[in-house]
Amino acid sequence: MKLIVGLGNPGELYAETRHNVGFWAIDKLAQAVGTSCRRQKWRACIAECRIGDEKVILCKPQTYMNASGESVREILDFYPELDPESDLILIYDDLDFAPGQIKLRQKGSAGGHNGVKSIIQHVGGEVFPRIRVGIGRPEHRDLISYVLGRFSPEDRAKVDLAVGAAVEAVQYALETSFEQAMNRYNAVH
Repeated sequence: MKLIVGLGNPGELYAETRHNVGFWAIDKLAQAVGTSCRRQKWRACIAECRIGDEKVILCKPQTYMNASGESVREILDFYPELDPESDLILIYDDLDFAPGQIKLRQKGSAGGHNGVKSIIQHVGGEVFPRIRVGIGRPEHRDLISYVLGRFSPEDRAKVDLAVGAAVEAVQYALETSFEQAMNRYNAVH
């Protein structure tokens, strides 16, 4: 079993903001496999499905970004067989990459991302696969206003393509391995 978590903030106010690209990826992945994250459980919107031979839980924590780890911890406690180092894939926005870029990593620090910081705190370590979707960094704006703002139409088009690539990377990782997905998608994007 695998747990795929996209980070974002719940509610219409935040739905189209830069900080919600993780939710966008989960919704797109759910759509690709013919389901949707409508079920409320573990303080998250979830869907249970199969991708290839793998049973998968798709998760959009509803605890707000800075407390995302609380929801993930509840799922890990419910399924003790899940090992974050190999069974969790986290998808989230990253200021350090231009809109349209993605980067897959096996481990790493939070890099200033409060949602990732919460996941690390509640999972108990920095070793878990993640897919970072670039949203760019503002030159002269405060970061909170930027991540809670919306993309320009041009950047939104690039990010939509990146979200699609992130979804493909998850599917490829589940069919092969996360390491093979890194080799394929980090080289291209």
